[in-house]
Amino acid sequence: MQLDFCQFDRDGEAIRAIFNHAIAHTTALYEYQPRDTARIQDWFAQKAGKYPVLGAFDENGTLMGFASYGPFRGFPANLYSVEHSVYVHPEHRGKGIADSLMRALIKAATEQGLHMMVGAIDADNGASIALHQKLGFEHSGTLKEVGFKFDRWLDLAFYQLKLGRK
Repeated sequence: MQLDFCQFDRDGEAIRAIFNHAIAHTTALYEYQPRDTARIQDWFAQKAGKYPVLGAFDENGTLMGFASYGPFRGFPANLYSVEHSVYVHPEHRGKGIADSLMRALIKAATEQGLHMMVGAIDADNGASIALHQKLGFEHSGTLKEVGFKFDRWLDLAFYQLKLGRK
């Protein structure tokens, strides 16, 4: 596995496919409609120069998963806090890819001088919660029934990791 920065021209469609699988089949994203190419291009543009999009690639250069972070809320006082996400293609889950991506993302955020990394995780996503706890994230609260998908109410759990900034 090789970790590298993703680029829209090379990786945009693979990222779109991973996002859209998560939208259609999981509660990792509280969305109903698939993302189109223009939305992925806008997502990359919002990240450009400020926030990394890291990818995990196999020996053939195929994207197996990706991780990124962006602003946590839009207020000036939240400047040093980011919300992150990590997604792995369903064929590559359980291979340690999310762990590798998260460790690289934490390193990048620390090197960028950020203070806090926040994850908003569906409370039933035990695998993601276990990964975050293993990496030192602490549960900071759960918002009950704030989402509705697949004919059921969803609870959103927040996990946070203090980074190197004092």
